[in-house]
Amino acid sequence: MRPSTLRALKRAAELTRQNRLTEAVLIAEPVILAADEYEGAEILRWLAEHVNDFTGQDLKETP
Repeated sequence: MRPSTLRALKRAAELTRQNRLTEAVLIAEPVILAADEYEGAEILRWLAEHVNDFTGQDLKETP
């Protein structure tokens, strides 16, 4: 994944935790839409592995 894509995803996660969802989408959506099929797959994996970055919760602790 390109460093700029990763930065955008991390920033979107930070904004989401701050309840700034509109801004998070404005940052993440363009990089997600611009990704080719390989980077898109990397983005999906990253999102699945970093759900708690967006929620601020550790899913392993949730029943």
